[in-house]
Amino acid sequence: MTFTRSKLFIASALATTVALSACSNANNDENKQAPLTASTPATGEASNLSERNAQQRLITTLGEHFKKVGIPAKVLDVKATEVPNLYWVSLEGMPSVYATSDGKYIIQGDIVRLGDKQLHNVSDSLQAEVNKQLLSQLNKKDLIVYKAKGKTKHVVYVFTDVSCPYCHKLHEHMNEINAKGIEVRYIAWPRGEQFMPTMESVWCSSDRQAAFNRAIRNEQLEPATCKNPVQDQYKLGLNMGVNGTPAIYNQEGVYLGGYLTPEELDTRLNN
Repeated sequence: MTFTRSKLFIASALATTVALSACSNANNDENKQAPLTASTPATGEASNLSERNAQQRLITTLGEHFKKVGIPAKVLDVKATEVPNLYWVSLEGMPSVYATSDGKYIIQGDIVRLGDKQLHNVSDSLQAEVNKQLLSQLNKKDLIVYKAKGKTKHVVYVFTDVSCPYCHKLHEHMNEINAKGIEVRYIAWPRGEQFMPTMESVWCSSDRQAAFNRAIRNEQLEPATCKNPVQDQYKLGLNMGVNGTPAIYNQEGVYLGGYLTPEELDTRLNN
């Protein structure tokens, strides 16, 4: 497995390292409708069908363009954005990008709407929707869970790596975080291939929480291997756009930030 942060650069391969964020990376059927006939061209249905056809054409076009320049990108889904003729494109094992409706241009980064009192990132709700679905598919048994003290008010998912100083700092405040009614669910996200063995040793321990507590204190763990979810969790992070640790998300898939104090985390969860 190659541990790189995926980012589209047409002149080269699709996977490459990106900017730092806290501790950086080191290296339906329900939507189907009955076919329309000439005698039943309902306006809403025709509009939906036209949009689905446009999305499928875009998926095909992007696939052809990626293949032509040797980019191993698989398009999972496209969704229209609030910007005319601009789509949000979900890619397998890498961050989402924007694409023009004709498939000739892709855009990385943020597109921000102006005009309101606050700036609005066009992709926020689209990415959160994808993230929520991905997080809901996680098996809690595959995570390291620190339960809330008393009533659970919030649950957060945190992509973490025991080699990351900011993850150490966050973990130091775990008791305070839990005391605020916040349950923390850790997801493995080794920032480089060299950190993979330690994270696997943690996840292969009979007591993951105890092993994580030791590893985060820089204590040496005995090497351990087993069938584990670490690589799958790393790929999950790529799909969600993770580019460093810690990366904190709420249950709705909204990115809350990197390192946050217990007070900052509580405030963001309650807003």
